[in-house]
Amino acid sequence: MDDHDLSKKEILSEIKEIKQELKAINSHNLIKTYNSIGRLIIYLFFRGVVVGFGTVMGATVVVSIFIYLLSQIDFVPIIGVWAKAIIEQIKLNP
Repeated sequence: MDDHDLSKKEILSEIKEIKQELKAINSHNLIKTYNSIGRLIIYLFFRGVVVGFGTVMGATVVVSIFIYLLSQIDFVPIIGVWAKAIIEQIKLNP
């Protein structure tokens, strides 16, 4: 008998294992979410809110650091004055 030949019992055992794996995959929360239109819409809405919030917060931090670094530049008069004017506007309008 060849190594590639499987007995009927081995084939049935493999099929049983595959069924168990499919049950485990189908019971996963993500699959449950994608099977329901309502859950999917809610999931995507909150995902969009979180991504938007993270983007705004990240941009705020990056721009703040950039403006702070620009305000420290005094040897280039145009950039230093421009950065200080931006900082003054930020302080006046919190």
